[in-house]
Amino acid sequence: MFGTESSLSMFLNTLTPKFYVALTGTSSLISGLILIFEWWYFRKYGTSFIEQVSVSHLRPLLGGVDSSSPSNSNTSNGEADSSRQSVSECKVWRNPLNLFRGAEYNRYTWVTGREPLTYYDMNLSAQDHQTFFTCESDHLRPADAIMQKAWRERNPQARISAAHEALELEDCATAYILLAEEEATTIMEAERLFKQALKAGESCYRRSQQLQHHGTQYEAQHRRDTNVLVYIKRRLAMCSRKLGRTREAVKMMRDLMKEFPLLSMFNIHENLLESLLELQNYADVQAVLAKYDDISLPKSATICYTAALLKARAVSDKFSPEAASRRGLSTAEMNAVEAIHRAVEFNPHVPKYLLEMKSLILPPEHILKRGDSEAIAYAFFHLQHWKRVEGALNLLHCTWEGTFRMIPYPLEKGHLFYPYPICTETADRELLPMFHEVSVYPKKELPFFILFTAGLCSFTAMLALLTHQFPELMGVFAKAFLSTLFAPLNFIMEKVESILPSSLWHQLTRI
Repeated sequence: MFGTESSLSMFLNTLTPKFYVALTGTSSLISGLILIFEWWYFRKYGTSFIEQVSVSHLRPLLGGVDSSSPSNSNTSNGEADSSRQSVSECKVWRNPLNLFRGAEYNRYTWVTGREPLTYYDMNLSAQDHQTFFTCESDHLRPADAIMQKAWRERNPQARISAAHEALELEDCATAYILLAEEEATTIMEAERLFKQALKAGESCYRRSQQLQHHGTQYEAQHRRDTNVLVYIKRRLAMCSRKLGRTREAVKMMRDLMKEFPLLSMFNIHENLLESLLELQNYADVQAVLAKYDDISLPKSATICYTAALLKARAVSDKFSPEAASRRGLSTAEMNAVEAIHRAVEFNPHVPKYLLEMKSLILPPEHILKRGDSEAIAYAFFHLQHWKRVEGALNLLHCTWEGTFRMIPYPLEKGHLFYPYPICTETADRELLPMFHEVSVYPKKELPFFILFTAGLCSFTAMLALLTHQFPELMGVFAKAFLSTLFAPLNFIMEKVESILPSSLWHQLTRI
């Protein structure tokens, strides 16, 4: 026993300060490399590599519950339902209030030198155009055959040239649409082209309407002509709204919704809500909400936040947080707060844009419901309406963060809506330009192993620096630390030696 102690003491005395510097430096380097890898993996995949390996491989070996066991079948079904709901909620939608490429997006590029649209967003628009504006019978009409190829072109100038080529053959509604969207540099010029498109589109629509029952080919052509006509009328209404003729725009939107009540995919009611808010016609806004804010219909930030704005308007001008804390909330104030909580739960990114805590950018052509892209699109057009209602932004500022106290863990539990989908950040990063900092909800907390390796790296780096600067002093500390570390073991060995007979102990040491 004493030989072991003496050999350990001799080993510690032979260690030089260079050994301690090398030991701590190597430990710091290894922990630093682990920290860098863990941080990179977390930024790319949103989880810790060490934790993922532990859960996936080590827990089953240590007797963890198998996720495929029958006892967990209900949980697995619930997770499958949740994932299916998440996928459906991460569907990308056409922005009902999307801007004009030539008159608005391109002007922004000319002024700032930055591209407001991503390739992914423009590619989705190209797919939409091919879906809405083409059909199988396009080869029968030369102009439509040219436009079918034009919608597939990636080069904007090639698309514009193809549209001019189609117009040389005949009046083609889709060619006018492309020129109004991409070549026109002002809203007035775009409106002029859309009026020409309307004249050609109505003529095609009337012809195909009479022939739609003659076969599937004619039916597809009529469906295409209907989509073209609805698109033209909606964009004409948006031109009127942008040029200040808001009442005319409202009338055009109402007529369009009456004429084509089944075409809800364009979400024309959201254009109508924005125009009615501009007119401050709140009674008509409430009537539209009564029709579309239904439990059976899909929600949007426009629906939820407009409903909250109307309820906030009834109390916001007299609302005071100090008075409310003393006397409590009235029934009307409670209704307004609940409406705000409902809206924030649906899309938690919107308040920061409405309260101007984050800077706005041009909205994309496509949005992800409940995502940052939808929040930008809503705030871009509706911030002025919130500012117009006295005290509405103050009420929002005082109450919106209370929503998160009602949802302690939003990824696993929802309150009024389905749990917040986890795919929004990835989709928003593809929809929004690189210069925009994407809003992420909920904020990802750093995993334990990243914090642990960061602390270990810092501690060992500090030890290496101190050992290099004060080698003798740190050598004394290291020897004292090791002696203290082995002291309990020495104490146990002494007790065992005193209890066991010396002959037996001698035999054990020989073994």
